[in-house]
Amino acid sequence: MSVAQAIFTSDRNGSRWLLLGSLALNLFFIGVAIAMAIRAPAPSTWDPDVFVRVERLAATLPPPDATILRGEMAAHHDDIARVQDAYGDARSDIRVALRQKPFSAEGLRAAMAKTQDERQAYYELIHNVFADAAAKMSPAGRLALANSPHGRKHSHKR
Repeated sequence: MSVAQAIFTSDRNGSRWLLLGSLALNLFFIGVAIAMAIRAPAPSTWDPDVFVRVERLAATLPPPDATILRGEMAAHHDDIARVQDAYGDARSDIRVALRQKPFSAEGLRAAMAKTQDERQAYYELIHNVFADAAAKMSPAGRLALANSPHGRKHSHKR
């Protein structure tokens, strides 16, 4: 009896185990594919517009405190929009500097310095608006702000 005859005439138990193993492996891969499809990350809901983000935050506050926050944002709307636009324009200037031919490292540094200044102005204004709003809020509203997960990439234990 040759090796080929031994393989083809082997007992049927071996081929049944091979068939079952193949079926199990296929089911495993199908299960993995389904699990990955189900657990796919949700699309990002982050919006660069501060007014959109503050509105989402206000929706999590007690109603009177949400009104206070919205009122502070409305009172400073034009200034916030101006610094937000300036910050966005400065970030665009970095992309322009990176695309320039011939490339100028000094031009990129200048665009980055401008972006830092605009970001600082943006954050100072937003922080002042939030400080003014928080000063008028109830303790429950300030606690809701403190516990808000919006924009937090990781939690800090203190």
